[in-house]
Amino acid sequence: MSKQTHSFQAEVAQLLHLVTHSLYSNPDIFLRELVSNASDACDKLRFEALNNSALYEDAPELDVRIAFDKDARTLTITDNGIGMSAQEAIDHLGTIAKSGTRDFMSRLTGDQKSDAQLIGQFGVGFYSGFIVADKIVVESRRAGLPASEGVRWTSGGSGDFEVEAIERAARGTSVILHLREDKTEYLNHWKLKSIVGKYSDHISLPIRMQEEEWDAEKGEHRLKDEWTTVNSANALWARPKKDITDEQYVEFYKNLSYDSEAPLSWSHHRVEGSTEYTQLLYLPAKAPQDLWNRDRKAGIKLYVRRVFIMDEAEALMPAYLRWVKGVVDSSDLPLNVSRELLQESRDVKAIREGNTRRVLGMLDELSKDAQKYAAFYAEFGAVLKEGLGEDFTNRDKLAKLLRFASSTQAEPGSLADYKSRMKEGQKAIYYITADSIAAARNSPQLEVFRQKGIEVLLMADRVDEWALSFLPEFDGTPLQSVAKGAVDLGDLQDEAEKQAAEAAAEGFKPVLEKLKEALKDRVKDVRATSRLVDSPACLVVEDGDYSMQLARLLKQAGQKAPEVKPILEVNAGHPLVKKLEGNERFDDLAHVLFDQALLAEGGLPEDPAAYVRRVNALLV
Repeated sequence: MSKQTHSFQAEVAQLLHLVTHSLYSNPDIFLRELVSNASDACDKLRFEALNNSALYEDAPELDVRIAFDKDARTLTITDNGIGMSAQEAIDHLGTIAKSGTRDFMSRLTGDQKSDAQLIGQFGVGFYSGFIVADKIVVESRRAGLPASEGVRWTSGGSGDFEVEAIERAARGTSVILHLREDKTEYLNHWKLKSIVGKYSDHISLPIRMQEEEWDAEKGEHRLKDEWTTVNSANALWARPKKDITDEQYVEFYKNLSYDSEAPLSWSHHRVEGSTEYTQLLYLPAKAPQDLWNRDRKAGIKLYVRRVFIMDEAEALMPAYLRWVKGVVDSSDLPLNVSRELLQESRDVKAIREGNTRRVLGMLDELSKDAQKYAAFYAEFGAVLKEGLGEDFTNRDKLAKLLRFASSTQAEPGSLADYKSRMKEGQKAIYYITADSIAAARNSPQLEVFRQKGIEVLLMADRVDEWALSFLPEFDGTPLQSVAKGAVDLGDLQDEAEKQAAEAAAEGFKPVLEKLKEALKDRVKDVRATSRLVDSPACLVVEDGDYSMQLARLLKQAGQKAPEVKPILEVNAGHPLVKKLEGNERFDDLAHVLFDQALLAEGGLPEDPAAYVRRVNALLV
């Protein structure tokens, strides 16, 4: 193949400008990215060689080598991994795969420290070499191809790159950085070794550099022909816990997750028994921006006997814990395990259950620190609730971890806290769902509860209505929505109040029948209620029916929602309701009463213009 010139994908050119001009406040990170890529290439060779050992080409020992040449001002990172063909070099180094630069760009915050972490997350780490280099040359040959099918890729990081065929005896890839004049600090053995120690010590492959010795005659260090390993070359999770510092755990997490913040906590265990595996799991401090993206890949990094298998093994963690980061290294799974086999494997099921128990245990421990747990819950509480519907086995454990705002407390609390404050004679845990905490707090349905000092949990996460349908009771006490069914406060309502409410309802029957006729297309029923104190009316649904809020949420999500006909409950003692009797504008008043109740619970009138006309007519 003669030398060919290709243009970068437009998004790559945009990324290169960003990388070289503004992204990194810490340029050291380029070495972490290139070493990580080299390690991945070796992992890929090891994986492909499971079915084709000839790919090793009589050189089974894998490593990464870092070399520098002060005279030529070059820094070279070489691996003897899978390598690239000419087409792969064009595809991998000239374009960005489906993770996409545009998506990458949209995530940038302007905070250089956190932005720097994103580059590895989006698979564009190679381009970080242009932070320190004004030219990059990549020489590579894919394992299994003849020496004559090597490829050289060259670019100055502007609009294009060149590709040509070369003779390359060794499989694998060399990335040769031609350093900028102001970046010669990276032509220093101690500097490079310290960066490897900080960012890449956990990599299980040996990272080697030439040894240095002092040349007394010249008064400077010179490189020897001997290569020495400069990282521990031992997977961090495989080392005894007592030999690992907190700083090493945190640095490993940052490399694993591309997160600039330290994790809230972690758990490192060797599990033995019928299924043997090592787990190193982390609770992040911040939720990823794509936490709710259904297409987002998430999961734990899977190794089998230290051999890397896959990056995002979703089968190792339930979906509601998709934000947990970590590594699982199994002793039992086959090396050629696929995503399909993972779904069916008994060993994987045991690992998944073990991981889930471990994470829930970590959260239980974290919950003992109220301040830390509140910070965690603000980030991940809503997604944790998904577990109520997805993980029946651990439903009770999850219920204890949930936190809710309430009508009487300043800070969100647990269901156990609520139970400890229940009034004598109270037989249910009351809650209300709404579009916001403010809407829930000011809902007419809460009026009698507020009057009697009964605490009601306020819920405003989109997942609440669905999740609570899987939690009928907590610790023996039923959960009751105050917006479903007739209000029954049992022993909390004295006999005189009950008799007065019944008498009012009986005397109000003719008006209720007339209201039902006027609103027959909009309501399931009309009844008098004792739940209202200051408001004329409110809307509720029968127990077991979809709430109006859930129906609205389903429609907003583009899903088919059943038509919900609510029950209109009216306050017989309210002046506006009393005004209905004998009023010539009865039908208009009835519709205004219904629409106001709909507005109060977060809905909108079907015909806003008709509502305005009716209100204006009544005002005039």
